[in-house]
Amino acid sequence: MRKISSAILCLSPLMVNANPIDVSLTDCSGLESFHPIDSKVYIQCLDSNIDMLRRYQQSWINKLLHDIEIIQEQTGNTQLMPIIKRAVVYQEQYMEDTCKWRYLYTLPNSIKASIVHKKCTVRMLTRHIEDLQMPY
Repeated sequence: MRKISSAILCLSPLMVNANPIDVSLTDCSGLESFHPIDSKVYIQCLDSNIDMLRRYQQSWINKLLHDIEIIQEQTGNTQLMPIIKRAVVYQEQYMEDTCKWRYLYTLPNSIKASIVHKKCTVRMLTRHIEDLQMPY
């Protein structure tokens, strides 16, 4: 019984289901435009959402790394941290490449390509945050 309760105590940070906090993204849909002058405000709105999502994503990554550090100290399992750090790097590369090919596909219309890239980035960041919020 003692072994079971100590195992539960060690794994309790991993079992906590963090309540997802909604990020208040600006609704940019009313600003959507592909006209060179009007698109500037729309692109700035998308950039603002991307910045907010990146900060939120980083807070979830930091939480995950902190939880894993605690588990590592308690159990001595040093295999988790390198794998998680590698997964974060690969996820970032995947998101970058996924949105980059969409940008290149939409060229030579650079305004439309930029908007496609930014929408893709918002979508990919949102999905990654949802994955980070999943219980371990």
